[in-house]
Amino acid sequence: MKLYLIIASFIFVQFSFAQDALTNKSPKVWSLEDCIEYALENNITVKDAALNKSIAEVDYSKAKSSRLPNLYGSASQNFSNGNTIDPITSDYVTDQIHSTNIGLNTSVTLFQGNQINNQIKQNRLLLKQSIFQEEVEKNNIVLNLLETYLQTLYSKESIVIAESNLIASEKEVLRAKARLEAETIALSDYTEAQSQAATNKYNVIAAKNDYQQYIIELKQLLELSPMEDLEIETIDENMDVINLELNRMDIYNKALSSLPEIQSSILNISANEKELDIAKGGFLPALTLTGGLGSGYTSIDNNTFSDQFDVNFNQRIGLSLSIPIFNRNQTKAAVKTATINIEKAQIQKQNTEKEVYKKVETAYQNALSAQEQVIAAEASKEAAQQSYQLAQKKYELGSLSTTDLVISQNTYTNAQQNYLQAKYLNILYHQLLQFYQGNDIKL
Repeated sequence: MKLYLIIASFIFVQFSFAQDALTNKSPKVWSLEDCIEYALENNITVKDAALNKSIAEVDYSKAKSSRLPNLYGSASQNFSNGNTIDPITSDYVTDQIHSTNIGLNTSVTLFQGNQINNQIKQNRLLLKQSIFQEEVEKNNIVLNLLETYLQTLYSKESIVIAESNLIASEKEVLRAKARLEAETIALSDYTEAQSQAATNKYNVIAAKNDYQQYIIELKQLLELSPMEDLEIETIDENMDVINLELNRMDIYNKALSSLPEIQSSILNISANEKELDIAKGGFLPALTLTGGLGSGYTSIDNNTFSDQFDVNFNQRIGLSLSIPIFNRNQTKAAVKTATINIEKAQIQKQNTEKEVYKKVETAYQNALSAQEQVIAAEASKEAAQQSYQLAQKKYELGSLSTTDLVISQNTYTNAQQNYLQAKYLNILYHQLLQFYQGNDIKL
């Protein structure tokens, strides 16, 4: 009995250690590359684009199958009474007739104004377009992830700045209290120090809330559960600054050759041109080959069911020519509509090119600005830090008022935030220019 208790206790202890290990397991640290790879596999917008591509594949397969002949089977059982024509013998009789008919029928289009071939070509173009549209959605997710990831890092570093300011202001409150008790400062100086500490505490709470909001946005892009922990990887502080060796037109030309939305708009024009060819095919005649097999049974014939089916077995083959003469101008309207859609597709391509140029130009100009802002903001931050450190020493010696110390601290805080913002904007626009040149986004 004691042995059983010892074994049970051992198993319980091991299970407890295993549970603790699972409970205390640290969350995965996600890099930007991890986020991109996971989102491209799990984001519902990307999945929806993949389903659209699958539909285009089905439509293309269906269009190719339209070249094949169809085949239909038929069977009927009829009863007639009185004066009627026998459906099998075609004799005019006055009687009750039970009849059975079965058959196989087929038809294949030999020519239809080349509409079938043009439809196949159009669906092939639409399939290629859907592939590029899937790439467009993937790129959109990548860019959204890049922006949100950097915003999350920015807000995370803002928490550090806010907490550092809170610690400093709490120390200043203690100093102010001691000086108030020593009657070296007025009560208003002490309350101002308390007010600054309260403001800094509020800033910490706000910064943490902003960080959690961006984490939620990242989880949605990744399609992660709201209950799942998400920790992102920080980036190298010594990243290379933007090197704008290429001019904007070089970047723009590379974007035109690499971005899938440009290729999609080109294919859209070609698909609409095929739609025009399909519409024009409505002016031409259609030739169809038909054929069939059939047999039947009638109750007025004295032969057996099987004998009648053997005797009445028949085969049919024929050609059907349909010549369009007037169809209430439906074909003319389809041709005009297709012509208009070609012009619209061309305009859409021009708009797409304009949008790409606008994005490249904006990213290029912002990159130039951000590069200069980083240098200026870093110098401003260092100067503000030195000024704040000097103000703290003066405050400790009693040669600086609380108001001036608060002003110096706020100036330093603003300088830190400005540098932080410039740093991440610099990274963002550098990555955008890399993206428009067809390069991978990496931090």
